[in-house]
Amino acid sequence: MNPGPARVTGGDLQAALWRLLAVSDREDATAFVAELDDAEAALDSATESRWVAWRHALTARRWLAEADPDAARAEVSAAREVLERCPASAETALTLAYLAHVEVTADHFDSAMVLAVDASLLTEGPAAGTPSRQLHQAHVWLSLTLTALDLEELAVAHALGGCRVAAQLSDLGDRWRLLLLSAQQHVELAQTLARRDDTARSRELAALAIESARAARDLAWEPEPQEQNLLEVVQTWAMTCLDDLDRALGPMRAVRRRIARDGGIWLRGYGDLALARLLARLSARDGDEDLGEEAIGLLVDAAGAFAAVGDRRRYRQCLLELGQACAAMIRPAEALHWLEAYRADTGRAHARGRELWAEMFVQRSRLREAERQAALLRRHALEDPLTGLGNRRSAERKLGSLRLGDEPLSLAVVDVDRFKEVNDDTSHTHGDAVLRRVADLLREHSRTDDEVYRWAGDEFLVILPTATEEQAVGVMERLRESVAEASWGDLELSGPVTVSVGVATSPAVTEDAEGALAGWRALFDTADLHLFTAKRGGRNRVRARGNPHLTKGTGADEQDGTPA
Repeated sequence: MNPGPARVTGGDLQAALWRLLAVSDREDATAFVAELDDAEAALDSATESRWVAWRHALTARRWLAEADPDAARAEVSAAREVLERCPASAETALTLAYLAHVEVTADHFDSAMVLAVDASLLTEGPAAGTPSRQLHQAHVWLSLTLTALDLEELAVAHALGGCRVAAQLSDLGDRWRLLLLSAQQHVELAQTLARRDDTARSRELAALAIESARAARDLAWEPEPQEQNLLEVVQTWAMTCLDDLDRALGPMRAVRRRIARDGGIWLRGYGDLALARLLARLSARDGDEDLGEEAIGLLVDAAGAFAAVGDRRRYRQCLLELGQACAAMIRPAEALHWLEAYRADTGRAHARGRELWAEMFVQRSRLREAERQAALLRRHALEDPLTGLGNRRSAERKLGSLRLGDEPLSLAVVDVDRFKEVNDDTSHTHGDAVLRRVADLLREHSRTDDEVYRWAGDEFLVILPTATEEQAVGVMERLRESVAEASWGDLELSGPVTVSVGVATSPAVTEDAEGALAGWRALFDTADLHLFTAKRGGRNRVRARGNPHLTKGTGADEQDGTPA
């Protein structure tokens, strides 16, 4: 006999997801596609909403790798639809942030902005929960997305948020990579502020970039060569922003030689851009035209590398700096050529980026707060505040939705014996404590699919789907015993606490709504009648149609004489 397919666990899927995320942002998509091929069967078999959303999100990334942005957009839309049914959590924030990065990579800036706002709101709210790898990764993908949207201050904020989360987790590799990301985002913002002549703030951020780089070096972690080279580029670039030009030149040329020999296309472009900026500053300081020519050549190479891997943001930066470098060397025709190319590629996509983010963040934050308040009101309308159980309104709503007669269904009405004496002999505070403890015991001893409600006062209702009368009586007998055997000494009551229970099991009813309504009410009335006979029979017992003379507990010597 051939063995069946191996069962895929949530842990297997989670491990596959971390591997996919680790290779998602690399310029060579081969590793990502190979990992996705390995995980695809497991993802296809998963039915939980969060994994369905991830399947669409990861397929969208595949379509981007295969240069089909329209197919990618369709998968993003499918993922977003599924996420509407997922609870607010760090996991949901991570999926949204990943989708935002897919969209910004596809140059769908408006969609990326909306997704990033939603993800950011979740990372900052109570839904994020305790520090977790999901929350840390959400910050990573948000930081990368916001950089691509030219929202560098926000990118820095999320990099720092990720560092704070990673510092509370045990994985040194994740911590090292967050420090690298923080250093990179700080130095890129420092470069932008220097271009705006905000020198003091630029130098402050460059110093923070060096501090993050040094903290990464201090960790007992051995990074991949490419990551180590990127860290060295970032650190020497930060030295450039601090005008420590002469000390930065040697290390920058050394790491660029290593990258030119072993690095990928994007990293070679990044190294060329950083060295070009250093040489441009040295040329301006020393009046050395040869250094200026070298800087222009490096910027051309960097622009080609970024265009090849689809990094439009850094491609535009190269065009702008080529125009500025040519203008500084009194070559107006070349400067005009590069600046026109920059203006054409920039378009209007980023013209109002910062203002749009602020507007959307406020609007969507208000919408989420309104949703939260509405959910709170719904919960208060349907939840008993004392016990946390559903209240009578929610019970009636549930009962009205049941299709009686399709399969067995039992109702149990539970009443606390002599509850008035508890309130009279002690206090209502003690009475409330008794009701809360009985509610907890009901939850604990009911079956997984049973639903428990506080019907009124000291009366509870248990809905037992698919339970025959015998099964329901067994469940409720277990509950009755748990209450009778519970320790109540801490409440200093005058006597033991017990419950009486009436059980009824549904017959077939008509299919129309009116018949269903009559059906559950008739079923409840029958259970309530059996509760009454349990009380008359001596309390502390379970009464159902099939056990008219069942005697349990304190009234064992009394016979129930009420007809069924």
